[in-house]
Amino acid sequence: MRQIITAQMRAGEKWIRERDISLEQGFILGYLRDNPGSIQRDIAREVRRGEANVSSMLQKLEKRHLVERRLDAGNDRIKRVYATPAGVALIDGLDLAMAAVDEDILAPITRSEREALTLVLDRIAARLPNYPRW
Repeated sequence: MRQIITAQMRAGEKWIRERDISLEQGFILGYLRDNPGSIQRDIAREVRRGEANVSSMLQKLEKRHLVERRLDAGNDRIKRVYATPAGVALIDGLDLAMAAVDEDILAPITRSEREALTLVLDRIAARLPNYPRW
């Protein structure tokens, strides 16, 4: 398992490094693509980091025009965070790159073996609530 995870992580890290973002920033972009308008507290909970740490990551993403913060329509004290079109395009590219890596890694096994593997890994992952979800 370690060899497979290492191969996948290296591919993802290489792709991310080439685009000058961190793994955590990539995860945040993916989260915001799937959950537009999230508040910082929700993002911090999802990446299992402190709000100050997440604020710093968001500032860096904001400077690169990959995310934007907007005041909540009903409460001026709440800022909602959105991935910009450039941020969405960037993270969509990562998803495509990682799907190609997964396809390469899983090439030796059949479709039914992949489905069985996915079921087993999903069961294992469900028991790991304290680990980051990226």
